[in-house]
Amino acid sequence: MTTSPALRAATASIETRYSWAVATAAFATLSFSFGGLWVAAVGLKLIAADAGGQRSVPALASALAWLGSGLGGIGMGQFAMRFGIRWTVMFGSSMICVGLALSTLGPGWPLYVGHGVFMGLLGNAGLNAPLYVYVSRWFDRRRGSALALLSSGSYFAGTIWPPVFERAIATYGWRNTMLVFGLVQVSVVVPLAASIFRAPPETVPLAAGAYGSDKPKRVLGLQPNLAFALMAAASFMCCVPMAVPQGHLVALCSDLGITATHGAAMLSVVLGTAVLSRQFWGWVSDRVGGLQTVIIGSAVQVVSMIAFMLTQDEIGLFTVSAIYGLGFSGIIPAYVLALREFFPLGEAGWRVPTLLFLSGAGMAAGGWIGGVLYDYFGYYAPAFAAVVAFNVINLVMIGFLVVRQHRHPAVER
Repeated sequence: MTTSPALRAATASIETRYSWAVATAAFATLSFSFGGLWVAAVGLKLIAADAGGQRSVPALASALAWLGSGLGGIGMGQFAMRFGIRWTVMFGSSMICVGLALSTLGPGWPLYVGHGVFMGLLGNAGLNAPLYVYVSRWFDRRRGSALALLSSGSYFAGTIWPPVFERAIATYGWRNTMLVFGLVQVSVVVPLAASIFRAPPETVPLAAGAYGSDKPKRVLGLQPNLAFALMAAASFMCCVPMAVPQGHLVALCSDLGITATHGAAMLSVVLGTAVLSRQFWGWVSDRVGGLQTVIIGSAVQVVSMIAFMLTQDEIGLFTVSAIYGLGFSGIIPAYVLALREFFPLGEAGWRVPTLLFLSGAGMAAGGWIGGVLYDYFGYYAPAFAAVVAFNVINLVMIGFLVVRQHRHPAVER
């Protein structure tokens, strides 16, 4: 549970101005490292054309990148704890560059290995999950807001890069766009990590919500690992529907006769709204807690997913995109905040990456499901209908945990 105001006032805060410098640098890092994933989303139809018209090919490459990022984050989290976040981030950025270069060799195995292994398993895995744990260790009072800022980086990437990539792909092709962006990203991230990321301050256990080194006997009235398993599974369920608009919106617009330029702009609206509203969700989560924030955001997301199925015109899709961005934006950092509220800091090194792996697996599954169902039916409505079911299951699971929290507000020691 969150630390009370009285307890916070009675303990020394670890937060300083440099804490926000670290959070801002981490935000900028993810803004570049996740940019490479949007080349395949924006150029999906052109990459598919080089693969015999199969949209499932670039969709699978993006799915493997998300899956690799989550799976590799578990090992990279331990790597960062041992060798430091600076070297982990620098290594990950370099692997992203290698992965983008390899992907330019063509659809099929080069694209799959470049995205799944180098961009995902070795690349973003070294930045995403390790940075969540790292940034959280610089904050005790406004941790939710700091995590919201950090997590906005991946969506800020989706705000600024799709219009750039759309013009670059139209002019120079998707291969040259991937290659050049890989070089740009590594030239920014490596110097930034080397100059800003240093060892985090020593944390005060209670102020950090870690309950000291004593492990809780019960969390939400459940065995700790069961409570964690439910949170992690819920994160998978909410990320399956989250991935479909992000990975297929530009192609959906093209199918409806909307230009690729407007489709890329619509994707920017989704992720730009997410960046702005995520700061609001961070403020909310600092006050009501992580689980309550998750269930509100998930409810907005399921409404917007249904609206996507019922909307065909451009103005309507822009409106639904903005609502969708508002809903999903606060969910993932709220999950991480919930973990830090209920579990010791010493377990964050594996619990946070594991949860992010499940969420990344959900993104991978959702993007792939969208491509496969489109290839089978020839339109996107079945894909949106299928992933709405995942969102409903997520609401049920989180609702169960929220009810348990009201019945068992304290962590049993």
